[in-house]
Amino acid sequence: MKFITFQYDGNERAGLLVEDQVMDLNKASNGRIPADLLTILENYDLYKNEIAEITGEGIPLSSVQLRAPLPKPQSIRDFYAFEEHVKTARGRRGLEMIPEWYDVPVFYFTNHRAVIGPEDHVSIPVNCKKMDFELEIACIIGKEGKDIPVEEADDYILGYTILNDWSARDIQAHEVKVGLGPSKGKDFATSIGPCIVTKDEIEKFRTGKSYDLKMTAAVNGKVISSGNFSSIYYSVPELISHASKNVTLYPGDVIGSGTVGTGCILELGEEKHRWLEDGDVVELSITGLGTLRNTVRK
Repeated sequence: MKFITFQYDGNERAGLLVEDQVMDLNKASNGRIPADLLTILENYDLYKNEIAEITGEGIPLSSVQLRAPLPKPQSIRDFYAFEEHVKTARGRRGLEMIPEWYDVPVFYFTNHRAVIGPEDHVSIPVNCKKMDFELEIACIIGKEGKDIPVEEADDYILGYTILNDWSARDIQAHEVKVGLGPSKGKDFATSIGPCIVTKDEIEKFRTGKSYDLKMTAAVNGKVISSGNFSSIYYSVPELISHASKNVTLYPGDVIGSGTVGTGCILELGEEKHRWLEDGDVVELSITGLGTLRNTVRK
């Protein structure tokens, strides 16, 4: 299934995307299923069977506006799980690889109240001269759990979506010198979408500890980045297990992978592409998950 949040007749609604048709879950169930996706996920066992059986005539996709599938997620933990990205991005700054990176997957919390969706504009922060995108995949937690073993963590995944961790590189570079991690350089926007694809739909792409999913980023129609989800160093179950140590994960929590190799301008270098400017259209595409498109504005 492909879960979405869409705007229609002035209201945000939870739905299923079936080819080019949108199924309004609340309407199709005569009100039994809630109208927002987060509430559905928080009580997923109550609704999943009825959701799977929903049929009938939907709304043409062209008639609705897609929003972020989870406009206000419970939290967003963004990891640093692709070795190529870490090595190359640090090398660009004249830094060696961090030995401790191989000991434990690390993450930071980003602003879960600054989420935007497909086709939304993202504003360049004031005083930012080095605006960047980050090509990532994210999983959505589907049930509550604490201290989750790695071998059980896949059971806690509802599905996957595309994530763009927008970054003001000059602001970020200045503030991380303090040693606490990114703050205003990452605080202003995170894109997710266009839908949440349940994990069964991508099972056919499974390879080893991950999935063979091509990941590309294009700016103004030109592909400048190409990677693959299968190159991730830490598996998503490993990320979930680590995130759940001593704390509870909840339905609707977002676990980001971090940037795939070649997946940002910082890593590619300005000789490959300049920093983003007003009017640039950034498209992130992942096999099986679709395309997440946003326009950069001053």
